[in-house]
Amino acid sequence: MATSDPVATDGAGGSGVVGGGDPAPIKAIPVRHRGRWVAAAIILVLAAQFAHWLFTEPEFQWSVVRHYLFAPSILTGVVHTIELTIIAMFMGIVLGVVLAVMRLAANPIVSGAAWIYIWFFRGTPVLVQLIFWFALPSVVHSISLGVPFGPAWLLTNDVQSLVTKFIAVCLGLGLNEAAYMAEIARAGILSVDEGQVEAASALGMTRIQTMRRIVLPQAMRVIIPPTGNETISMLKTSSLASVIGYVELLYSAQIIYDRTYQTIPLLIVASIWYLFMTSILTVGQYYVERRYARGAQRELPPTPLQKLRLVLARRAPSLAAGT
Repeated sequence: MATSDPVATDGAGGSGVVGGGDPAPIKAIPVRHRGRWVAAAIILVLAAQFAHWLFTEPEFQWSVVRHYLFAPSILTGVVHTIELTIIAMFMGIVLGVVLAVMRLAANPIVSGAAWIYIWFFRGTPVLVQLIFWFALPSVVHSISLGVPFGPAWLLTNDVQSLVTKFIAVCLGLGLNEAAYMAEIARAGILSVDEGQVEAASALGMTRIQTMRRIVLPQAMRVIIPPTGNETISMLKTSSLASVIGYVELLYSAQIIYDRTYQTIPLLIVASIWYLFMTSILTVGQYYVERRYARGAQRELPPTPLQKLRLVLARRAPSLAAGT
């Protein structure tokens, strides 16, 4: 009696098994996401409309933007903005780490003093702090150093020349940033397993050695991302220095449009420079985070440049075959 090869039909009437028992290839039909395409089309239309309005609106005066984009006064403001960002973040990071260690100290007075500092500087606006430091010479007429409740040696009786606009801005931004960096550093320190500290103590390491060699290097993976965000935020927050008349990027633009009445074009110039500087900081933050993530991930994701090289390598054979 002759037998035929088993054939199983699927729901559409097609063969699921061919002769010899091998399964037939399945024709996979991708799911159509019409909603995504509609949303993408709407976004593209809105983006095109915004770009058309941005570059055709005469009030933006793009010729004026091109004229002042690299003006010497604007470039001076850019340099001063970078200086403020570097100095304020340096003060904030160093003092913030010290405050974080103080917060975790067993001594209640040391811990309480750090808590009060953080409470005060996080609870008052940074603009108020800037104005306070700028107006400090009006209430403090001399600075002296000596024994508490005892003899003192006069350092200066000209506080006005000591607390300049630059010093006032650095104190306002740096001391305020230290309060936020203290909480960031404290979170990073607490993320390190307590067994690491116990092992270091068993090896005879002091608390300072344990913090410097064991805890902080491991805590950097947690500290770096928010620190990068704080740096970008500080770059933009430095524009508050214009309130007390310090010549940074925004104040440089204000000086020009107060004279020419071209407010919108000069604000666009300042915005372009802020976007340029924050973009550089964003790229730097990405690579710093990638470096400190090596101990937490077995295989790091490819960088944008590596992704581009991979795409070009994949397309090179097809392009060569086409030629």
